[in-house]
Amino acid sequence: MDDQNVDDLEGFRNSLHQVLSTVDKLEKQVIEVEQFYRSTGNVQVNNSKGGSAVKEKGREKNLIGTKKPLQDASCTETAAAKRMQELIRQFSTILRQITRHKWACPFMDPVDVKGLGLHDYYEVIDKPMDFNTIKSKMDAKDGTGYKNVREIYADVRLIFKNAMKYNDDEKHDVHVMAKTLLEKFEEKWLQLLPKVVDEEKRQLEEESQAQLDTLLAQATTYENMARDLSSELSEVDIHLKNLKETVIQKFRKMSTLDKKILGAALTKLSPENLTKALEIVAENNPSFKFASEEVDLDIDAQSDYTLWKLRVFVKDALEVQGTSAGDRNDNTDDKTNNSKRRRQICDSIAKTNAKRTRKLSTL
Repeated sequence: MDDQNVDDLEGFRNSLHQVLSTVDKLEKQVIEVEQFYRSTGNVQVNNSKGGSAVKEKGREKNLIGTKKPLQDASCTETAAAKRMQELIRQFSTILRQITRHKWACPFMDPVDVKGLGLHDYYEVIDKPMDFNTIKSKMDAKDGTGYKNVREIYADVRLIFKNAMKYNDDEKHDVHVMAKTLLEKFEEKWLQLLPKVVDEEKRQLEEESQAQLDTLLAQATTYENMARDLSSELSEVDIHLKNLKETVIQKFRKMSTLDKKILGAALTKLSPENLTKALEIVAENNPSFKFASEEVDLDIDAQSDYTLWKLRVFVKDALEVQGTSAGDRNDNTDDKTNNSKRRRQICDSIAKTNAKRTRKLSTL
C-alpha cells in the first residue's frame, strides 16, 4: 500500500508538471495580449460575426487574422498608384509644352560645367537638374522613378531656380529665360494642382482607413485570445483544485510506524538532501523555520500530503546516495565536515524525541 501511494504521488507530480507547463504557455500569451492593449490604448471591437475556428493541438482556438485587411490595403495601394500614374501622365503633357518652348534648349541637358569654365558652379548649386535627367527618372522601370507627381514638379522648378540663382543678374539672358519658363510652368501646374490635392487627400484617407482596419482586425484577434485565455486559465484552476482534492482523498494517513521509518530515513540523508527535505516541509508550512543551526521538526504536526511528499523525496535521494557511496568514502574529511549540520539536526531530533518520551512524533 505504501509503494502504491508513492507511485500515485509520482503520477500526481507529473500531472502537476504538465499543468505548470500549460500555465507557462498561457502566461506568454497573456503578456502578448497585455502588450498589444498597452500599445494601442485599449482598442475594443464588437466581434459579433466572430472568426474562423481552427483546431490546434487537439483544442479549439479562435483565429482572427489581419490577412484580409492587409489584402485590402494592398489593393487600395495599387489603385492609388495607378491614379498617381495618371496624374504623372497628365503632368507629362505640361512638361512637353515647356520643353518645346524656344527658350527651353539651355535647360534640356546637364550644365557643361567644364566646357563652359564654370569653376564655381558646384559651390553655388547644391543639386543640379535638367529636363533629360527628369525624363530618364520618369521612364525608369527599376523602382528608382518618381512615385509622386509633386516630386517631378519640385525638380522642374529646381531647373529654373538653379539657373536664376547661378545667373543672379536679372537682366542676364539665362536668368530671363528661366524666369519666363518658370512662370509659364507654374500657370500650367495650377491647372493640374486641384486634381493632385484631391488625390493626396484621398490617399491620406485611404491610408488612415487601412491602418484602422488592420488595427481593428488585430484587436479582434487579441480580444478572442483574451477570452480564450480566461477560459483556459479557469480550466487550469479547476484542474488544480481537482488534483488537490484527489491527492487529499487518495493518500491515507501515515501511521506511527510509517513516521518512524521516515524519521530514520531522514537521518541518513546527506546534508544537501536534508536541507532539500526541510525545504519541502517549509513549502507547505510557512511557519516552519530551518535556517538556524538547530531545527525541531514535529512529524505529527505535518500534513499527510507533506509526509508522503517527503517519503518520495527521501526514497529517491537515498537511492542516488547509494550509487555514489563509494565516491563519498574516498573523501572522509569532506564527509565529516559536510555532515556537521546533519548531526546538529539529528541531535535536535533526538532532543525533541526525548521531550516527547519516545512517542516518535519527531524526526
